[in-house]
Amino acid sequence: MADVAALAGVSGQTVSRVANNRTNVDATTRARVRAAMRELGYRPNGAARALRNGEFRGIGVIVFELSTFGTTRALDAIATAATERGYAVNLMPVLDINQRAVNETFDRLSAQAVDGVIILIEAYLLDEAGVQLPHGLPVVIVDSSAHYDYPVVDTDQFDGARQAVTHLLELGHRTVHHVGGPRTSYPAAHRRRGWEQTLLNHSRDLPPVHFGDWTAQSGYEAGCLLAKDPSVTAIFAANDQMALGVLRALHEHGRPVPAQVSVVGFDDMEESAHFWPPLTTVRQSFADLGRHAVESLLTTLASGRPQPIAVPTELVIRKSTAQIG
Repeated sequence: MADVAALAGVSGQTVSRVANNRTNVDATTRARVRAAMRELGYRPNGAARALRNGEFRGIGVIVFELSTFGTTRALDAIATAATERGYAVNLMPVLDINQRAVNETFDRLSAQAVDGVIILIEAYLLDEAGVQLPHGLPVVIVDSSAHYDYPVVDTDQFDGARQAVTHLLELGHRTVHHVGGPRTSYPAAHRRRGWEQTLLNHSRDLPPVHFGDWTAQSGYEAGCLLAKDPSVTAIFAANDQMALGVLRALHEHGRPVPAQVSVVGFDDMEESAHFWPPLTTVRQSFADLGRHAVESLLTTLASGRPQPIAVPTELVIRKSTAQIG
């Protein structure tokens, strides 16, 4: 810092102000100091600054499954929101759900000097494994259950399913069949309960659930079974990828969509508007989810107690649903 100050012709205090992005340095002096930093290869010591200021400007994100659409989009949204607030993101995949693995993950995050943690793990996996989250780091959980006493941010999965099923019933379908996500998935369970409760509220028959694993292949397999039943006229799939598999199965079995069967998905992934026919689906805002998760964590860091947040969903009506003939 002394070398930078000498080269720029300023005091060490001015260099410190520029290094810490303080506003009380005029633009010309700031440019001269930064030019000296570049010439000398000087970089502020983030660890030393963190020890001095008491914050590391880092957020740890724990994930269990990186390959699913919802997780990758939520992770992208969290990283974007964190960057906008001046925080770096440290990603920590957990390969096995047990107490030792979770403890080790928290230990690694603590060693990497993060201020807090956002957890993106299917909640039922944690619950069923009996895992307790270690203390010592502020935590916000995305898509979780009430098992943990931490702030929760979630898409309103239940209401999204309610909108989808209500739309199909209003088109004249007597009931709606459901291709559900994994039994271990918290979001899938909420969507399944929304489907079930909406049918019960309308005094409609409750068909058995065909469980999938979020993939188009599992949707295709469920769709092949449903396509063979002539009484099936409406299907709500728990995500767009499974809905894609359902569309293929119906096509192969001569059940045109939406002339004979209406199909609704969930997520509104970018490709959904280009399925054939374009898919009616429930849109969830991952950008809002990420922003609320980061804001909730920053509120917690400031010794606040954020309320649980349910991010609204929106039904996007396209060409895969129609009035029953």
